[in-house]
Amino acid sequence: MRQKIAILLLFVTACSAPMPAPTIVPSVTLDATDIPATSTPIPPTQVPTQGAERPAYTLDTTVDYDAHKVTVNEDIVYPNRSGERLDSLVLAIAANLWQNCFYLDSIQVDGSPVTNYTLTAHRLEIPLPTPLEADSAATVTLGYKLSLPYMDQAHSLRARIFGYSDIQMNLVNWYPFVVPFKDGEWMIREPWSHGEYLVYPTADFEVNLKFTNPENQPIVATSGFAEPNGDSTRYTLPEARAFAISASREFQVSQMQVGDTTVYSYYLPIYQRAGEAAMVASAQAIQVFSQKFGVYPHKTLSVVIADFKDSMEFSALYFHSRSFYDLYDGTPANYLTFVAVHETAHQWWFDQVANDQALESWMDESLTTYSESIYYETLYPDMLSWWWSYRIDFFEPQGYIDIPVYDGQNDDNYKHIVYFNGAHFLQDLRQRIGDEAFQSFVQDYFAQNRGRVATGDDFFRILDQHTDKDYSDIVHAYFHSR
Repeated sequence: MRQKIAILLLFVTACSAPMPAPTIVPSVTLDATDIPATSTPIPPTQVPTQGAERPAYTLDTTVDYDAHKVTVNEDIVYPNRSGERLDSLVLAIAANLWQNCFYLDSIQVDGSPVTNYTLTAHRLEIPLPTPLEADSAATVTLGYKLSLPYMDQAHSLRARIFGYSDIQMNLVNWYPFVVPFKDGEWMIREPWSHGEYLVYPTADFEVNLKFTNPENQPIVATSGFAEPNGDSTRYTLPEARAFAISASREFQVSQMQVGDTTVYSYYLPIYQRAGEAAMVASAQAIQVFSQKFGVYPHKTLSVVIADFKDSMEFSALYFHSRSFYDLYDGTPANYLTFVAVHETAHQWWFDQVANDQALESWMDESLTTYSESIYYETLYPDMLSWWWSYRIDFFEPQGYIDIPVYDGQNDDNYKHIVYFNGAHFLQDLRQRIGDEAFQSFVQDYFAQNRGRVATGDDFFRILDQHTDKDYSDIVHAYFHSR
C-alpha cells in the first residue's frame, strides 16, 4: 500500500525521502472591488427546489479595512429537505455574541419584510409568512453591518480569531446561516470557552467582495475560488461548510499545484521559509488523504498565518498559529508540520464529513489527529514513533473520548482526552481489526457520510459492516455512553 501511494505522490521519490523544493509564486494579490448595492427580491411564492439538495448563500460584502467595518447583503436560498413542514427557520449568528458588533437592518422572506423575528445571543428565529412545505424552497434576504472586535489575545481565555489585530482582519463565522434540522430539532448549541460548538450543513457559497479604498486594499485569502465579476471579485465555493476570509497588507503569498487544486500560503515576510513549509505539508497531506480517505473536492486550499495562538479550520482555508512559524526548524518533525497536516485533515473530517462538534467532538478531532499519524506513516515512516511520543504520549492522555465539549474542564485537558486519547482509540481499533479492514472502513465511512452530519451511531454501524472482530473491550475503555 505504501509503495503505491509513493508512486502517486508527485513530489515524493521515496516514502522516507524529504520533499524537493516546490514551485513558488510569490506575492499574489487578489483584487476585490465593487458589488451590487441591492439584490432583486423573489416574489412571495414558494418555489420548487428543482433538485437543489443544499442551501445556497450569496453574500455581497463591502469592507472598510481601516475602520474595521463590514456591510453585507445576504441571500439564502433554502431548500426544505427535512421531510417536514417548517413554520420557521433558525439561523446561527456567532457575530452577535460580540458586544456592539452585529447590526441587523432588515429581513425578507420571499420578498416580504419580516419584523416579528427573535434574536437572542447567537440564535435568530425567523417565522415564515407561509409554512415551508417539504421539497419547497424559500429565499431569505438579510441586510446587516459588522463592527469588528479587536482580537485582544492578552485578556482572553481562548484565542480570539474573529475581528482584527494590528496586522490582520479575519471574517470567520461572520454571516448568519441556517443550522441543520435533524430529527425535529434545529441543531444550535451553546458557545463554550474551548472547542467548537457550531454545527454546519453543507451549502454552496458565492461571496462578492469589495473594499472602500481599492487603491490601498489588503491582500485577501478566502475559502473560495476567485474570478472577475465586473468591477468586483467573485469567490465561489460549492459543497462546503463554512466560508472564511482573512486580509492583511503584510501578507506575502506562495502557491503550488496539487492536481487540480492550488495550495496558497499567506505569511508575513519574515516567515517565508516556514510559510512555504506549511504549504508543502498541506500539499502532501492532500495527496495522502485523497488516496486514503477520498478525493479533496475544492479548487483551492489557503494556509493563513494567524495573529493568535491557535490554529483553526474552515472550508478550504485554515489559520495556522504564528507561534508554530517561530518554532519551525527546517524538518518535518515539528508543530508547524503536524498541525498543518491536522488542519488539512479537517477538510475531510469537518468539511466533507461533519458532526455535532459540541456533543460528539471526538468524531472529527480524534480522526483528524489520527490522520497525522497516517501522514507520517506514509511519507516519513522513520518519524512515526517520534510523532506518537512527542505529539501524543508526552501528555499521558486518558479519559473517555465521547465527552461533550462542555465537559472538557479546560482547553488543554479537553484536547488531551478528545484529540490524543482519541488517536489511541483509533490505533487500538486498527490493530484489532487489521489494516485492510480499517482502511476499508474509513473509506466507506467517508463515502456514506460525505455531505452529511454524521453521528457516533453511523460510525459504529459502518464499522460493523467491515469487521466481525470483537472490539467491545476497546469501546468500553474509551467510551462512557456506549
